[in-house]
Amino acid sequence: MLFKVQFLILLSILFLAGGLLSYVQLAFAQTPSTPDLGLTPEVSTAIGLPVTDIRLVVANIIRTALGLLGIVALVLMLYGGFVWMTAGGDEEKISQANKILVNAVIGLSIILSSYAITSFVISRLI
Repeated sequence: MLFKVQFLILLSILFLAGGLLSYVQLAFAQTPSTPDLGLTPEVSTAIGLPVTDIRLVVANIIRTALGLLGIVALVLMLYGGFVWMTAGGDEEKISQANKILVNAVIGLSIILSSYAITSFVISRLI
């Protein structure tokens, strides 16, 4: 049981890290002909800084995190169905699978409601 929990935690961390890596942008060092000590528009475009509002960046990060949590809930539902199908009539395994499915559905409803609230708040801020 402990191995399964550790595996699910590792899997969720990997999904979260993969989602956050999509927001990382590479910056390449350049040597200008004349040294410029201020941040001019040429510098910000040369190093690849985004021109989007910080609120949009935070909104995208929140949406990505909630999407990844939705994927985790879907994986839990699939796991619960697998446990149920391989129970072979064992009442203990069927009740365990039922608990997994119920908890996954509750988690998915919480994730969907938080996504709706977040989308509403972000649309009002922007």
